Amino acid sequence: MRAIQVKEYVKEPEDLTVTNLPNPIPSPDQYLLLIHAAAANFFDLLQIRGRYQYQPPLPWISGAEFAGVVLFTPSANPNPKFKKGERVFGSSQGAYATQICAPEESLMPVPPGWGFLEAAGMMVTTPTSYAALVMSAGVKEGDYVLVHAAAGGVGLAAVQIAKAFGATVIATAGSERKFEVARNFGADHTVDYTKETWMQEVNKLTPKGRGVSVVFDPVGMVNNSLKCTAWGGRIVIIGFTSGNIEKVAMNRVLLRNVSLIGMTWGSYLTEAPAMSEKVWGDLFRLIREGKFRGTVFSDREFHGLETVGQALGMLGRRETWGKVVVSIPQGPESKL
Repeated sequence: MRAIQVKEYVKEPEDLTVTNLPNPIPSPDQYLLLIHAAAANFFDLLQIRGRYQYQPPLPWISGAEFAGVVLFTPSANPNPKFKKGERVFGSSQGAYATQICAPEESLMPVPPGWGFLEAAGMMVTTPTSYAALVMSAGVKEGDYVLVHAAAGGVGLAAVQIAKAFGATVIATAGSERKFEVARNFGADHTVDYTKETWMQEVNKLTPKGRGVSVVFDPVGMVNNSLKCTAWGGRIVIIGFTSGNIEKVAMNRVLLRNVSLIGMTWGSYLTEAPAMSEKVWGDLFRLIREGKFRGTVFSDREFHGLETVGQALGMLGRRETWGKVVVSIPQGPESKL
């Protein structure tokens, strides 16, 4: 197979190279999959530089989100959930490759009518946004929800989920193009977070200027968000893409009776695995009802493993929106 193998950490994603490797051999409880698309994530950038909290022993294959076709089912499972030839998406280390091995619990069926590109970016960001807004913040009809970095992968998912539950969405972004994208996915209002007065602008958009009910923060903007959060509001922290781990003014939290909630989807999978089935069931329902659609970055196409470095580079420079996905063409090994 062809893959992006990391033998040593790199400074820039453009330094990644494609190499030929033996085809992977699945363990008895794993599927062997043919990858048709792989998504780029910020944690991929950290991992290839040796700065992520999870670093596999060298050498390893980069990438973690994909969509493809089942080549072989687990030999130890006489009744596999997915059959040979079925289209699936999932998350497992080694997605920047033409083949991958993965256990059943890390796979989901590609929704009807969806392509590999749309499905490849679902497994990590979408349940994160759903769990943050619905399970952690309890978003409901009538809420005003502030979504930071609203044109990003988790951001566009959050915009759609909040709208599906009847909320009014205020989206922050840093360019006219990203404002346009956020509005196209349902945001009611857009605010430029690069302006010093963005908090006042948010307040003006809420009833009687009281502030928002819920803040969705993948960036690290809690302190400023407290200035536009209503009394009794909820701020859900899902990441720090700004690179800044904040020291929060807890007196403001106290005086505003605000709840700060940390949420990582990965911890749900280990601490409350039963919730995964409910979350995905709800998400597939939203897709069937036409309330959620894929968020693939479409201003430029990335075709082939050779473009993974370019895709990650643009993602790191914040030159993209939505989910950046690379299509992976197949050779003779794609024949089932």
